[in-house]
Amino acid sequence: MAKIGPASFKYVLKAKFKAESMVEKPDIIGAVFGQTEGLLGDELDLREAQRNGKIGRIEVVSSAANGETTGEIIIPTSLDLAETALIGAAIETIDRIGPSKATIKVEGVEDVRVSKREYIAKRAEDLLQSSMNKTSVDTTELLQKLYENVRQKELIEYGPEKLPAGPDIDNSEEVIIVEGRADVLNMLKHGFTNVIGMNGTTIPQSVIDLSHKKIITLFVDGDRGGDMIINAFTQTGHVDFIAKAPSGREVEELTKKEINQALRSKVTLEEYSPGASKRGAEEQKKEEKTVNIPEETKKKFLPLINEIIGTRGAFLTDANLNIVGRIPYKEVDSAILNIEGVYTVVLDGIVGDEIVRSAEEAGVTYVIGSRVSSSSDKVILLSYEDVGYKYR
Repeated sequence: MAKIGPASFKYVLKAKFKAESMVEKPDIIGAVFGQTEGLLGDELDLREAQRNGKIGRIEVVSSAANGETTGEIIIPTSLDLAETALIGAAIETIDRIGPSKATIKVEGVEDVRVSKREYIAKRAEDLLQSSMNKTSVDTTELLQKLYENVRQKELIEYGPEKLPAGPDIDNSEEVIIVEGRADVLNMLKHGFTNVIGMNGTTIPQSVIDLSHKKIITLFVDGDRGGDMIINAFTQTGHVDFIAKAPSGREVEELTKKEINQALRSKVTLEEYSPGASKRGAEEQKKEEKTVNIPEETKKKFLPLINEIIGTRGAFLTDANLNIVGRIPYKEVDSAILNIEGVYTVVLDGIVGDEIVRSAEEAGVTYVIGSRVSSSSDKVILLSYEDVGYKYR
């Protein structure tokens, strides 16, 4: 059996147990190994994990009185926190030790490398209960759900503007600035806790102040709006590095691998400036081609925007703004071509090239989205801000 030294431990899992008769230490350890077998798949099987040195020697401290046995089970691990929490949730399902009925309750997971931490995996049993009842368990999927739930709970509000941010903003020397709350949540989900969102295209004063105290990476969407934010930010705040999502993609939808690739490809402000200046000039020319939309018409769009935001979907309307279709954002370009009489498209997302091409072919008059990353001489393309929508 592989040995694991104390210096290799990351966490210690501690659980209290109670058996309704006199039981011995081998009975307790046997129950731990035997009744968790198969619950979490081969990857987290306790016997296999111990053979591979991922968990250490299981210690049991017990005492017997009045015909009962009580005590504590201690399991040191070199696994990550989520995997350790899953093991804790699994051993709580043990209902017998030897010949006796028994109960086990995990008291906490101690981080031996830093200090005792709050038992953040308390909800692991609830999150995983339905999945554990299945014959086959996808461990990777379970861990991802647990990480996502825990990371999203770490979201804080920063500054008087109550900006969405990660918990390590004040403690980190380097800070990643993104565009909005959804971007922050995605970064937290993938383990980036030194991140803060601006909640719009106007640069908040708290972010400007922060930019003069920290090493700043400005991480924006791969669209026209991202370029505009870079240009705006460099006029008011301090930037050390600039990173962009792949073309046409948003930070909120990137995988961890894509985020890492984008951050590894970041450039200094000096390296970015020539391209930024060129893009800035191009944006200015595009903005000169504005279309005057009657205020009354803009007001009619606002209820549709309010209802679609947060759904990752789209409304298709007729000329009277009656909804003729509600479809997922990813299916907008094909839906426009298959539904007759579409006059207006209102999106919870970016107005990109494929959507614009379909709108032109179908004779659509207006396409409205969170941002516009395309152009058209046939269709009127508007952002939420263009029609007077105010972010809450």
